[in-house]
Amino acid sequence: MKHILTILAVDDVARSREFYRAAFDFKQTVDVPVYAEFEIEEGRRIGLYQRESFGVNTGIIPNEIGEGELSGAEIYFHCENPDAQVEKLLKAGATLLSPWQLRAWGDFAAYFRDPDGHTIVIAGGNRNNPIVTR
Repeated sequence: MKHILTILAVDDVARSREFYRAAFDFKQTVDVPVYAEFEIEEGRRIGLYQRESFGVNTGIIPNEIGEGELSGAEIYFHCENPDAQVEKLLKAGATLLSPWQLRAWGDFAAYFRDPDGHTIVIAGGNRNNPIVTR
């Protein structure tokens, strides 16, 4: 088995698409009114599916996430240049949830909230090979 696609339910596909375009250098592979998809690496992809349309496939519309709330979904990225990625996320409009620091499992990581309440983690280095940011 191979993980190839993570799909996030979003309120506004256009807004979320622009956020992910500005926040990352992923190649966009699908762009239709209710769905956008980006290739991450090695065939893996992230999809942004309009909340009500997402519900068509499952028979259940995912709950809306209120301002300042989190969805319970987390996307975790390891980066070679976390400073640059953190800057891009903030410039794109991500909300910082937890600053860059050594985590209990050994990674250095910072946590952000995207416009739809999904958590994005930027990690780099580890306890034995730290990447020190600002």
